[in-house]
Amino acid sequence: MATRAPTDRPRLSAAEFDLLYRRLAARADWAGGERGALAALTPARVLAAAREVRTGRTVTMAAPVQTESGPDDPEPARHRMSAWPRQGEGASGLHFARDRFAMNVHGDADSHVDALCHVVYDGTLHGGVGADTVTADGADALSIDTVHDGIVGRGVLVDVPRLRGVPWLEPGEHVTADDLGAAESAQGVQVRGGDLLFVRVGHRRRRDELGAWQAAEARAGLHPSALEFVADRRVAVLGSDGNNDTAPSCAEGVGFPVHVLAIHAMGLLLLDYLQFEDLAPVCAARERWSFLCVVAPLRLPHATGSPVNPIAVL
Repeated sequence: MATRAPTDRPRLSAAEFDLLYRRLAARADWAGGERGALAALTPARVLAAAREVRTGRTVTMAAPVQTESGPDDPEPARHRMSAWPRQGEGASGLHFARDRFAMNVHGDADSHVDALCHVVYDGTLHGGVGADTVTADGADALSIDTVHDGIVGRGVLVDVPRLRGVPWLEPGEHVTADDLGAAESAQGVQVRGGDLLFVRVGHRRRRDELGAWQAAEARAGLHPSALEFVADRRVAVLGSDGNNDTAPSCAEGVGFPVHVLAIHAMGLLLLDYLQFEDLAPVCAARERWSFLCVVAPLRLPHATGSPVNPIAVL
């Protein structure tokens, strides 16, 4: 029977959020240097992740890039053809079709990865790096170029709507640490150190079936306290088919508490607005929710993030 979780999860006062921040920052001892929590992705763990491959099938975890404006994407990506075969051309000789592309990387519709320079909190970036390292010319520290060799590891998909027997979580609903643990048990999988953890809330399916809405104002996501689970498991990367953060925020004075805790306190790269509607049914049919995962951001030396197409190799 379908069950709905209440939206009124405990709100965090400013003092409670500060305590949670300090506790998680102290616990994130596996994170270090410019790569942050990716330090947990050792060569041995990458080799172990390769053993997750059983069939060689590949499945995308990215949504198609949006090029039409909507309530959640007032500045959609712009795709323009700069050259194409005109009337009477192309019958002979050589011609090229060419195009240009531009996008707002950190919007509420397109799949992207947040670099560690994306969150400025109390005047610093992750690890106490000065906020003045980010200027109008870009980021001189902790940019997405710190992962120009890509991210390869064991991915785990945790399907919270499946756990609750619903197609998606409604905007405003929270995923708790208990939800993550219960989904682990129900799916017969365990999140381990160095894993890439992907949390499905069903945002993309709801958008596809009901249409876009103002996700900046109302969306399902993780409760800030769920980051205790992430710390327990010593996760290397966190991603979701939503923004990872619930809206409206339940932390006093902090609009994006999960972003602050994950990126700033714990050094986790975040992947936002993925889609798991291709992957989840495959995992369910296989009764196997772990896989080799490959994430390859664009080489953007001073960028705070990148569009991304994570690939699950099953």
